[in-house]
Amino acid sequence: MLARNSDLDNAVRSVREAEDRFNRKFKYPWVFLNEEPFTEEFKRRISVLTDAEIHWGLIPRDEWFQPDWIDETKATAGRNKMEQDGIIYGGSLSYRNMCRYNSRTFYKHKLMQNYRWYWRVEPDIHFHCDIDFDPFLFMQDQNKVYGWTITMYEFRATIETLWQTTKDFIKLHPEYVAPDNSMGFISDNGGEDYNLCHFWSNFEIADMEFWRGPAYTAYVDYLEASGGFYYERWGDAPVHSIGAALFAKKDQLYFFDQIGYEHNPYQHCPKNQESWKAGRCACDVNRSFDYDGYSCMRKWDAFVGN
Repeated sequence: MLARNSDLDNAVRSVREAEDRFNRKFKYPWVFLNEEPFTEEFKRRISVLTDAEIHWGLIPRDEWFQPDWIDETKATAGRNKMEQDGIIYGGSLSYRNMCRYNSRTFYKHKLMQNYRWYWRVEPDIHFHCDIDFDPFLFMQDQNKVYGWTITMYEFRATIETLWQTTKDFIKLHPEYVAPDNSMGFISDNGGEDYNLCHFWSNFEIADMEFWRGPAYTAYVDYLEASGGFYYERWGDAPVHSIGAALFAKKDQLYFFDQIGYEHNPYQHCPKNQESWKAGRCACDVNRSFDYDGYSCMRKWDAFVGN
């Protein structure tokens, strides 16, 4: 979990639900990361919720804050324009720091070096179903690298040049594009344009060896050099999604239908009625975001042949 001290109440709710629905049975360790030291109150209130190990990490300043080489005049103009246009987090520098950190750095933190797999848990999320299987072992045994529950369209105004930058990278490094990749999910015309579909990264279960590998490392280094995290508002969700879609095989990406999940204002409720019953799900499948007009689930179904 990436959290600030001000997120305490929301973090408590998320940890409590994750423990009740899953981790009280499996006892996987928690890693909490913050740009500032966690308060004793934060540690105390979280610690009573789990019997698992907890590790508290401080993010190095040079990994979190905007680098000195960014043209601040240009970056400020970009933030002001997005704020004027009413784009969510459009004027926020701290949001950009977070997106950049989640895109290219969290898996390098010294505490994360102890692990290959992670399950990202955000403050103020909900798990609606019991999870009686081990997603980590499933991912490992089935040779998956990225798991998700919700897919949607990105705001085009936040990533105006991301796809062109990605195409420039692919042209330089065609060797990194995986055979049998998922280009057909993120582009409707063979890669000429990005259709804005991405996996909502506030929930993800993934293999950090994939992020640490040569293809994704070279890709995010190339994105970093362009300055787009600050000149625009590139989110970690499209960056992770494009990386997974291009540098992994399509059968290495997995939709966790059986995990009922909510991050306001959207939720996923298992489509499979047996999963719904087995998980004692508290969600209403008729309110699931899966086939909302803003969801990319139909594109995913068509891509994988469902």
